[in-house]
Amino acid sequence: MDGRLKPAPQRSETRLAPTPWLNRNVAGMCLASLLSDLGHEMATAILPLFIVTIGASPAALGVVEGASDGASTFAKVGGGRIADQPGLRHRVASLGYLLTALATGSFALAQSWFELLVARTFGWMARGARGPCRDNLLVESVPGEKVGTAFGFHRSADTVGAILGPLVAMLLMHRIGLRGVFVVSLFPGILSAAAFFFMVREPGDGREHARPPFPGWNAAVPPAFRRFLLAVGVFGVGDFAHSMLVLRAADLMGGTASAMSAAVALYVVHNVAHALLSYPLGILGDRYQRRYLLAGSYAVDTVATIGFAIGPRSLVPLVLLFVLEGTVMAAEETLESAVATDLLPADVRGTGFGILAGTNGVGDLISSIVVGLLWNNFSAQLAFAYGASMSALGSMMLFSAV
Repeated sequence: MDGRLKPAPQRSETRLAPTPWLNRNVAGMCLASLLSDLGHEMATAILPLFIVTIGASPAALGVVEGASDGASTFAKVGGGRIADQPGLRHRVASLGYLLTALATGSFALAQSWFELLVARTFGWMARGARGPCRDNLLVESVPGEKVGTAFGFHRSADTVGAILGPLVAMLLMHRIGLRGVFVVSLFPGILSAAAFFFMVREPGDGREHARPPFPGWNAAVPPAFRRFLLAVGVFGVGDFAHSMLVLRAADLMGGTASAMSAAVALYVVHNVAHALLSYPLGILGDRYQRRYLLAGSYAVDTVATIGFAIGPRSLVPLVLLFVLEGTVMAAEETLESAVATDLLPADVRGTGFGILAGTNGVGDLISSIVVGLLWNNFSAQLAFAYGASMSALGSMMLFSAV
């Protein structure tokens, strides 16, 4: 039997009547994600700096990032089951946006890295639960041949918020302090929940319908999808939180206050690349083999992570490395979900999205903790070399699977 990835046979599903792919639902999801990213990226951009000010180490940052991402894994899998239930998934996604905002704003109250860990974990669990629900709504809201385009456009919109967030943080951090920035981040987050709740509608009549009994995990995770998940998982255990790039850049540039500001500016560059390339990559994924594009992006991550391991201290090569990492993130967020859509039957697609997100969450947990510990106990070079080796292996596995 051929071990390569093949699209799953698609069963009947509820979709909106024929409509342009850029419709009210897509616009509502884009606005909600833009505002949510504006809020939590304000916090994420300054989180490494805040960790330092409360006396914690890079290992603590790795634990905070990794443990919160890992805890959200369980919420993502549960959110995947909810994503297959029309009606309920809309309410869960709306509540997820609201709770993420409240948790991020509560960072202002943290006096230790453990308190920060608790708040971050709670917020990321809410964020995890909403993701599969939103993604399945997005797929059902657009024509099938425009799924990659819709995912790319949505990821671009949410990354516009990720660009604005660090910029706002840079403008405010020296005026109102890091804790003040966390408080301000609360407001766009609350608006994001309102945008999703009032603008997005369930495809079809919007009512909850009885779904067929769950067909079992073998049906929810067909063989081709399992091979895809394995490659994604291997890549993921080396794909540490990109906020650690901010800490690495600040360290390379001297660790001064101006170096920290420059590192946050580099994170903005990262997010600009992410925003600019998500939509074009989605279009390319609809026209060509998006699995090959995704495998290629994993290879690009290998190159960029090696660059961070080498550790250039001047601005120009650091800009290039942050652009490459932004490109990789654009490909991951756009193409992984689009490839999953190809491989999953429609009636368990939400569950599959949850499992994919859960796989990424486990990878985030392992990678962020391992990289943080290697950095703290050995060296940054060894930590980033570990990340590069896992990226290379994941790329080769995905290339061989397609």
